[in-house]
Amino acid sequence: MPNYLSPGVYIEEVQAATRPIEGVGTAVAAFVGLAQRGPANTPVMVTNWSQFVATFGDFMEASYLAHAVYGYFLNGGTTAYIVRIGADGAGAPSARLELPSSTDKAQPAFRVVALEAGGSGNDITVEVAEPSEPGEGVFRLVVSRGSEQEVYDNVTTKRGKQSVFTAVKASKLIRLEEVAKGEVAPAVGTKSALTGGTASGPVRVSPDEYAGNAADRTGFGGLEAVEEVTMLAAPDLMALYQAGVVDMDGLKAVQLAMIAHCELMGDRVAILDAPPDYNAQQVKEWRQDRAGYDSKYATLYWPWIKVFDPVAGQPVLVPPSGHLAGIWARSDAERGVHKAPANEIVRGAISLELNLTRAEHDQLNPIGVNCIRAFPGRGIRVWGARTLSSDPAWRYLNVRRLFNYIEESILLGTQWVVFEPNDIDLWERVKRTIGAFLVRTWRDGALFGSTPAEAFFVKCDGENNTAETIDAGQLIVDIGIAPVKPAEFVIFRLAQFSGGTSLSE
Repeated sequence: MPNYLSPGVYIEEVQAATRPIEGVGTAVAAFVGLAQRGPANTPVMVTNWSQFVATFGDFMEASYLAHAVYGYFLNGGTTAYIVRIGADGAGAPSARLELPSSTDKAQPAFRVVALEAGGSGNDITVEVAEPSEPGEGVFRLVVSRGSEQEVYDNVTTKRGKQSVFTAVKASKLIRLEEVAKGEVAPAVGTKSALTGGTASGPVRVSPDEYAGNAADRTGFGGLEAVEEVTMLAAPDLMALYQAGVVDMDGLKAVQLAMIAHCELMGDRVAILDAPPDYNAQQVKEWRQDRAGYDSKYATLYWPWIKVFDPVAGQPVLVPPSGHLAGIWARSDAERGVHKAPANEIVRGAISLELNLTRAEHDQLNPIGVNCIRAFPGRGIRVWGARTLSSDPAWRYLNVRRLFNYIEESILLGTQWVVFEPNDIDLWERVKRTIGAFLVRTWRDGALFGSTPAEAFFVKCDGENNTAETIDAGQLIVDIGIAPVKPAEFVIFRLAQFSGGTSLSE
């Protein structure tokens, strides 16, 4: 409290009794897979397809990552994190170029080498131009690849703060190697492309590389530091399985690692793909006998969808996880996270790997296989919204994701409570803060009940905050919510009745 020592009018700013809780984002996907180029084992955020192409390259053979990301943005996705694994040039020669010296063009001044091994380095061009501040041995080095460009102006081959060897250490495209004796400047006016980068053959990726670890920020482990992620997909796992790089045990190991990551984080859900070329009976047997997953943090979609492939110039089958992640994002934006992301059109899908019958669907839906079906006159739609959990309380995907949303929002919105005096005043402030957030959630249609009292409760009083818990430095708040469940089975009961009127005298 301030001290008032002289008469006058004073103004004080005080904090409100409640602090608003802002809802967290629910539609940020993470994709782990193979790409033409780009940072390896580093989560990189992209917000549109053009950014993905600029950083990781375009569609490529024997990879589904680009198709998944394209389908994600096509179906309504807005933000994604990309983790590139299995650099396609691992163990292969890097593209390179020797720049001729200014004194003798038969002798190189220094060598330019692509940072990424393999054929992606052949797209890099290097130009030596006039500097903005002319001087002896001073030049400008321009490095380009597509829309990327790095400019190193007023640099020299001499030692010091203007050394080109020091400046290029920050490059994301190239590195330099000294080959000339002495400090020889390159010839100004030359522009050439790097050459000699070739792929070493099929990509070799082990399940351990997918799983990675949090300490080195690799694989799924690297995503532990990205709290915004709410969806996880690994579409290229199926490409590696088709190529024979990963067998069925390896496929299961990677999908188990995805589930373990989501369960560990507690704020994201894994979108799994079924193996290719399976019919309904094989998918059922694989789901029950071979995979046997049981998790409220994972979903499974089948069958694969057919999309147009610019590389092959014809339609190809791709796993549906990327397109489904976009549908989740679209449903969240249009209706909210409480709405089951089903009965939604799959944009970009030409047809399906297999058209299901109702009898086949009857066998798959109860075991948590979310089917994609084609309906005459209604297009290709997602026709399932279940998790892979055997617990009926967590059967529906929208319930799991609604809890993730509420838990994360309350967690971030109540950080101000830490180290506050643990008294009745704090209890009431916490109840009002959380209650106000849940009322907004109820008004959005996410909670079941005609009144807020029927939809949720927040308990924080002397019953759950005893003297022992207070002495232990704990504040305990019990929260109960009634989530809305999807109308998965719509039943109309029709019966005959005798209509009309009767006459009597």
